[in-house]
Amino acid sequence: MKKLILITFLAFISMNISYSQVTTHSCCPEKTLTATELFATFAGDKSFVNEHPNPKPFKLADEKGKTISFDCKDGKTGYAYEVKSDKPTNKYILVFHEWYGVNDYIKQESDELNAQFPDINILVVDLYDGKVAQNNDEAVKYVQSVQTDRAFNIIQGAIDYAGSNAVFGTIGWCFGGGWSLQAAIQLGDRCKACVMYYGMPETDKDRLSKLQAPVLGLFALQDTRITPAVVKQFEDDMSSLGKSIHVKSYDAVHAFANPSNPKHDPDATKDAKALTIKFFQDNLE
Repeated sequence: MKKLILITFLAFISMNISYSQVTTHSCCPEKTLTATELFATFAGDKSFVNEHPNPKPFKLADEKGKTISFDCKDGKTGYAYEVKSDKPTNKYILVFHEWYGVNDYIKQESDELNAQFPDINILVVDLYDGKVAQNNDEAVKYVQSVQTDRAFNIIQGAIDYAGSNAVFGTIGWCFGGGWSLQAAIQLGDRCKACVMYYGMPETDKDRLSKLQAPVLGLFALQDTRITPAVVKQFEDDMSSLGKSIHVKSYDAVHAFANPSNPKHDPDATKDAKALTIKFFQDNLE
């Protein structure tokens, strides 16, 4: 009887652990995972990994930009793919890659942003330090190897590269969707617009209170990790803090906007891109 009670109690506890309460345990005090660290744990879940089929082969024929490097405050070098504006400007869109890194699909997205906003510099921040995953096994390894401090140093290096008078928009997908939000928080009043595609929201309201940019959140109703409940909590947190957010969720799978995904949803992607362009036009351009 005691054994049955114990099993029932443990089952109840496991069912009531929310995504915002995930902790690590050791001999040391508990440490609540940050939003980006929590996302990295998803890479250990086979069902979530399976939502990222290996990318279809693709080679970008005519790159509009080039890879640049910059110094970071940790003494290391950071890298980015830069597409320069047609004329000098202090406006930048920081782009954050998804699961596979700065591959040709992400460069293509950045070249398309340049075509839509020729008077804004596009800077794809490389959080993988030059590594590009060719398959899911490599992507899992790279996602899990990203150190939070290093990522923030890379982002700050990109900000410093842009210059002290630069203003920014941010955008990212999946892994990069969460980092788009984190970069917007880091930028403070220098960020004018943040777009996040199916990225992990910030769950720490003290940190979220530092956000000053409006957010466009584009999510998937069939997402098994960044679920409608997670998105709703994000909206509630933003509202309670008086922050500006517009969310649209599509009846699609995670990574629906990735053209390398066999479950890519062209209609949802087209609509999401139109919202993205309008959002940047209204808030950054």
